[in-house]
Amino acid sequence: MNDRIVTVPGNDWAKPASAQALVPELEAGKVLYFPELRFELLNGEAALLRDDIRSPKSRNISLRADGQIAGAAAADTDEERRLAAMISRFRIQACALIDGLAPSYKPALRLAPTSFRPSQVASRVQSWRADDRRLHVDAFPSRPNHGERILRVFTNLNPAGEPRVWRVGESFEAIAQRFVPRAKPYAAWQARALRALRVTKSLRSEYDHLMLQLHDGMKGDLDYQQHSPQVTMPFPAGSTWVCYSDQASHAVMAGQFMMEQTLHLQPQAQVDPQASPLAILERQLGRRLT
Repeated sequence: MNDRIVTVPGNDWAKPASAQALVPELEAGKVLYFPELRFELLNGEAALLRDDIRSPKSRNISLRADGQIAGAAAADTDEERRLAAMISRFRIQACALIDGLAPSYKPALRLAPTSFRPSQVASRVQSWRADDRRLHVDAFPSRPNHGERILRVFTNLNPAGEPRVWRVGESFEAIAQRFVPRAKPYAAWQARALRALRVTKSLRSEYDHLMLQLHDGMKGDLDYQQHSPQVTMPFPAGSTWVCYSDQASHAVMAGQFMMEQTLHLQPQAQVDPQASPLAILERQLGRRLT
């Protein structure tokens, strides 16, 4: 299972080592781990690493593409401005890393908000569906994406040196073979009703339905959580890691103070579109899913 995590040397955000060779690993659902790729804090930014800087009404602090910040409980306008500047600087470096890894992606990438996650994972109380301490692949009930990829860059900022502890599970192909046969059938009328009721922001495709079934099936199977193939990986403070979170099975067990950048990519813009979850599921079922 250790082959699910690929260690990459170097500390240059814009010029990752062996970049060309890493794209097939990334598109195979593996986690690229950069142990020396640190996000450096500027003077005064260490004071922003505290739990109460997040609004209790929000799970994370996010910075939109237009520069608007949400979810913060900063003490004053100056502190909020410094918080936004820190998150924005991480966004620039995370995007430079992806551009260096996969320059062919750049014209097709769609930027999502950047998040700062200051809360302790281990003490968070959530429902089983929302509990990211259970192995899962990312899928979102209200946001159908019709196969669009979810590419994420993470950095552990923990000032006390505490790791961000993940479990990384088996390949997406193995997950699909295990859980697709258990999935409830897709019903187009239900998808239309969900859109009409504004439960979903757009029409849920059969692909989106299946991804939710995988997400919930994995999280709801406690035997699978305990006994499926997996490896525990403590990402140290000062390290960075990258994965397609809709493909890499993962669970977040512990840690505090992390930056995260999400980028979206249509599967046909991948170097190998046939490696995408959409293509894998369509091959398994023998039909189009979007």
